[in-house]
Amino acid sequence: MQRVITLLTRKLETIGAVPADARECIEELATLARIKEFAAAHDLVSEFDRPDVCTMVLSGFVCRYKVVPDGRRQIMSFHIPGDIPDLQSLFLKTMDHSVGTLVPTQVALFAHTDVLRVLKRCPELNHLCWRDTLIDAAVFREWMVGIGRRKAYARIAHLLCELMVRMRAMGFASGPEYELPITQTDIGDALGLSNVHVSRTLGELRRSKLLAFRPGAVTVLDWDGLAQAGEFDPTYLHFDTDVAA
Repeated sequence: MQRVITLLTRKLETIGAVPADARECIEELATLARIKEFAAAHDLVSEFDRPDVCTMVLSGFVCRYKVVPDGRRQIMSFHIPGDIPDLQSLFLKTMDHSVGTLVPTQVALFAHTDVLRVLKRCPELNHLCWRDTLIDAAVFREWMVGIGRRKAYARIAHLLCELMVRMRAMGFASGPEYELPITQTDIGDALGLSNVHVSRTLGELRRSKLLAFRPGAVTVLDWDGLAQAGEFDPTYLHFDTDVAA
């Protein structure tokens, strides 16, 4: 329960003030949550489902995605602990995409009826959740620009900058290194690139001495250089606090 409270409070603090009334409502939701663990490559919710719960990531790594008729996957966002990637299911009753785990993941499940009841009683928390879904839309817009107009080098640099800033905002990275438990295939599926193109571009970023890698983690060697390479401006993340890398 305490991890649910800590992560949800921290997540909301990155996008706005969390007053005492909202904290009490978060604590109430935490007592009602069900904790579950899932293996990698498991759908938490699938396209066309009509879920009756919202899912918050407690540990692990999750993505939103769709699969086109020929079997290719398009990842539309990555989600870290503290995120609730299917919050919109409170009001959009039929899922138009899937949410799946990329690594073993622990989640908290909140019944829609509980969430709606608490949000109705707590307008401050309601406004923060609404703001969170609006920021999701801002991230989608930025990704659309990246896939449509940026070259592979800038796309990958931008993604790695975004994940670095989000990890720092949540307290998962205090120095230049952060965990990144995804594969080159995942990156390619997110950015519309082949595995070969991703591998070649990551090699270019390494040779430019912007990044270093070890299994499951990235070390940013030159933040300013990486941000310039990725044309990265964190405005679209709409953080309420100074969490820049």
